Amino acid sequence: MTFTAKWAELKRLVREELRHLLMIKTSDQLWQMPFAAALATGLPLLVGAYFDHLGYGLVSSLGGLVFLHLPDTPLSHRMVTLMTCAFAMTACYALGAMSHFFPLLMMPVLIFIAMLVTMVGRFYALGPPGSLFFVMAAAIGAYSPLEVLQVPLMVGLVSMGALLACLIAFLYSLYTLRFRSPQPVSPLPPASFDFVVFDSVVIGIFVGISLALAQVLQLDKAYWVPVSCLAVIQGVSLRAVWNKQLHRVVGTGIGLLLAWGLLLLPLDKWTISLMFMALTLVIETMVVRHYAFAVVFITPLTILLVEAATLGQASPAPLIQARFFDTVLGSLVGLAGGICLHSPRFRDVVGRQMRRLIPSRFV
Repeated sequence: MTFTAKWAELKRLVREELRHLLMIKTSDQLWQMPFAAALATGLPLLVGAYFDHLGYGLVSSLGGLVFLHLPDTPLSHRMVTLMTCAFAMTACYALGAMSHFFPLLMMPVLIFIAMLVTMVGRFYALGPPGSLFFVMAAAIGAYSPLEVLQVPLMVGLVSMGALLACLIAFLYSLYTLRFRSPQPVSPLPPASFDFVVFDSVVIGIFVGISLALAQVLQLDKAYWVPVSCLAVIQGVSLRAVWNKQLHRVVGTGIGLLLAWGLLLLPLDKWTISLMFMALTLVIETMVVRHYAFAVVFITPLTILLVEAATLGQASPAPLIQARFFDTVLGSLVGLAGGICLHSPRFRDVVGRQMRRLIPSRFV
């Protein structure tokens, strides 16, 4: 191949990547949905600010993330799905928080949670964001500096936030179903071994690998490494995995600049709460249209979610640098996992060995 031909091929590849990076999707999402999501995650913060316990509000707002699992189905199916997700979110946070006291169990517990929630989500055809927030709740719980007697309180706060999200989802559904017909409940797809079991086990292992790397590198509060890994590895194809990790790294880089600017502002408990709601509103409006643009706002949102109670006590620069490194590391591990998941040879060799460990009646 001549130099001219190589240069032309390189330009074609660059244009193709830019097209995937800049492509904006269409969406029929109702505008009320982002507003309701902002209420579900923001009201606990406002209550915490009112009682001068912003940290409690932050923990409770984590449970409010279950609202994002609300399907576009009839009311009865919506509420059953959401209440199940509320229980799962609370359980994942509780397991993660308990693993905090046994550092050697932190990685096995996170692997178990990632495997289990991915299996259950795939078996019951749970839509986006899939298992992401359940693993994020477990990872945040594992890295929360709690004492033993604080665990029941924090688990209760998460469950209260999840219950509030269910109530908001019920009212939102009553309102929107008046002028928009629900989608019929689709029959569950066949529970194939490869899709439900094999993929979930591989995803869980790579989530554990990402956390192990974070621990080996002695990263401080490395909860975002496994979360970034899971967000990337869940792509439906290798192209989707590559696009997801590229969007996540680029969006996080820009989002950290935005976060830096926001953290330099004179923030108090009320401005943090209102900023959290505004960021959620923008994210839920854009995430279905352009993932990288949404990640720009997801980055400062997650920093506020975990660090808001301690903001202003130190320079934001170390936090910004740590978050970018966490995201890059997690995305690279997720990309490696995605390559394995979509490799026919890997699936054949590893899948054959995995089937031997499981009785045929369970496959």
